[in-house]
Amino acid sequence: MSGRVLIGCERSGVMRRAFLALGFDAWSCDLEPSDDGSNRHIRDDLRNHLDGGWDLLAVMHPPCTILCNSGVRWLYIGGKRVNGRDEARWLELDRAADFYRTCRDAPIERKAIENPVMHREAIRLTGRGKTQFVQPWQFGDPFFKATGFELLNLPELVPTNRLTPPAPGTAEHKAWSRVHRMPPGPERARLRSETFPGLAAACAQQWGQTLNPAQGAQAA
Repeated sequence: MSGRVLIGCERSGVMRRAFLALGFDAWSCDLEPSDDGSNRHIRDDLRNHLDGGWDLLAVMHPPCTILCNSGVRWLYIGGKRVNGRDEARWLELDRAADFYRTCRDAPIERKAIENPVMHREAIRLTGRGKTQFVQPWQFGDPFFKATGFELLNLPELVPTNRLTPPAPGTAEHKAWSRVHRMPPGPERARLRSETFPGLAAACAQQWGQTLNPAQGAQAA
C-alpha cells in the first residue's frame, strides 16, 4: 500500500474503510474505541500522532458543539449577552479552538478539517480559512447534514450521484432530516456525527488521487 492517511476523531471507521478500499495505508484515531473493532484504530489523543509521517490528515469530528453558530448564545450566562460571559464556556471554546488550530497546522502536507457553520468568535479563535460545505445527498446518501471542510492542498469535492431533495413538509423530507430530528439521548452526538458512506467514498477517491492517481482512480 502507498499513501499514509490518518483519519482523526473517528470511531465509526467509515472514512478509514473508504481509504482502505482503495489501497491506502489508512488509520483512524479517537479517544473512544473503534465501533468496528479494527486493529487499524489508534485509541488516543489525536494530537499525539500528528508527526507520524502521514501524507494526508482528515479530521472528521473535531469538538464542534462549542464552535457551532447555533450554540453561540450559550457563551453568555443564561443564553443572554446582557447577563455577561459564561467563563466556563469561553474556556471550553478556547480549548476547542486550540485543538482545531493544532490539527490544521500539523506538519502534514494535505489536510481536511471538518467543521460546522461557526460563529464569529470561533472563526476568530480558530483562524479558519475558506471552507467548502457539502450535503450527503450530493453523494447518493438521502439525508440533510451540512458538512464543512477547510481544505489545505486538497481539491474541493465534486458531487457524485447527486439526488433530488424532496419537497419540504413531506414525509420523505422528514426522513431526510433524520440527523436533525434525533431525540436527545446518550448516543445522539455519536450518531449525528457519523460520516455517510457516499461522502466518504468521494473523499477517498478525490483526495486520494492527490496521493496516488492510480489508486484514487480505482473507484472513478
